[in-house]
Amino acid sequence: MTSAISPTPVIVIRPVQYRDLKAIESLAVSASLEDNCRSSVTFLQNLEQVRHWFGLLKVLSMLPNPFKRYFCLYVAESPDGEIQGVIQVSPFNISRSTWRVEQVHGESVASLSDPKGTAAQLVRHCLESIWEARTWVLEINIHQKENLALYRQHGFQPLAELTYWCLNPQLLTQLAEIDPDLPNLLPVSNADAQLLYQLDCVSMPPLLRQVFDRHIQDFKTGLVDSLARRWQNLWGDTEVCRAYVFEPQRKAAIGYFEIILSKNDNQPHQGKLTVHPAYTWLYPKLLSQMAKISQKYPDKPLELISADYQPERQEYLEKLGSERVEHTLLMSRSVWHKLREGKAEGLALAEVLQGLQAVPRTPIPSRINWLKWPYGSVELEPPEANPVKGSNAPVDSQKPPKNGHHA
Repeated sequence: MTSAISPTPVIVIRPVQYRDLKAIESLAVSASLEDNCRSSVTFLQNLEQVRHWFGLLKVLSMLPNPFKRYFCLYVAESPDGEIQGVIQVSPFNISRSTWRVEQVHGESVASLSDPKGTAAQLVRHCLESIWEARTWVLEINIHQKENLALYRQHGFQPLAELTYWCLNPQLLTQLAEIDPDLPNLLPVSNADAQLLYQLDCVSMPPLLRQVFDRHIQDFKTGLVDSLARRWQNLWGDTEVCRAYVFEPQRKAAIGYFEIILSKNDNQPHQGKLTVHPAYTWLYPKLLSQMAKISQKYPDKPLELISADYQPERQEYLEKLGSERVEHTLLMSRSVWHKLREGKAEGLALAEVLQGLQAVPRTPIPSRINWLKWPYGSVELEPPEANPVKGSNAPVDSQKPPKNGHHA
């Protein structure tokens, strides 16, 4: 008598609850120790902040507001109540047509590449349940082989290569001594959203522009975000400074920078640069301006990002003596990637095209029935109707005389 095979335990995927935070923290700590990635460290910092405001965020997630998807986490729970994995996703643009996978953690890094594992089920759950998403993006360290295998199994394709650079405080001090000479440097407001949107579109390849799917509203700051940013600047650990360079002749923005200044010793300054491809000479000027601003805060290194489609920026940062910190891969996936077309009934496409191809045949000579002359149309008779037979001279009795008079 054969023994019955016990069924495989079913994993329940659900939104995060407050009692799950401790188990999620232990998963993130083990993952950060194994891969030593900055994204895991950032996730732990955000998790500590969410712990204090979890109740408020839970209420906001039930109401239509900008913070509805601020902390969107799903956990994989076993039948005995143990948390075996967690995934964090967030909308990438204001229209929520593009979403971003922030973090995926499982019981172990080796289990991430398992097609039937917990991490794979979490990714598939987000791809199937979040109906707003048309495109998914993520950023992953090139050394995380297991995570890379997980995303490749679910249809994510490389989009761009990103390099993180670090400018040490001594280098920032040298740059701050240079006069940037930017007379048209203006502060950013919502009235400049159209200019910043045009600069963002022209500064990236068409494929990235299509994937990001940003609009003018993505470059505007709402009332709630504006109040939160002011509170952060006054009482938080960071302060944000933004400005752009205006080109008065073409009425366009040709350069933009945003710098997140750190007020404590835990993290460095973080900068973001957007430069028009035709104005790459702005790189040293904008960096000098950012270095001047950073001198008012504690001596910290400045982190910048360059992409493989920005060779001028990478070349300048290398000549400047910046240090490469991390190399990541930007990947994307469309929701239509894995759809399979059903086989059409009837004739196949190759058979239809074969029937439309030209068949070689022997050419058949034909005669011209009408020949247009300057004096009118003359019908040519067949050779049998010629009055003179055997003569090689052509017979043209109806040809008018040269002097224009008829005989």
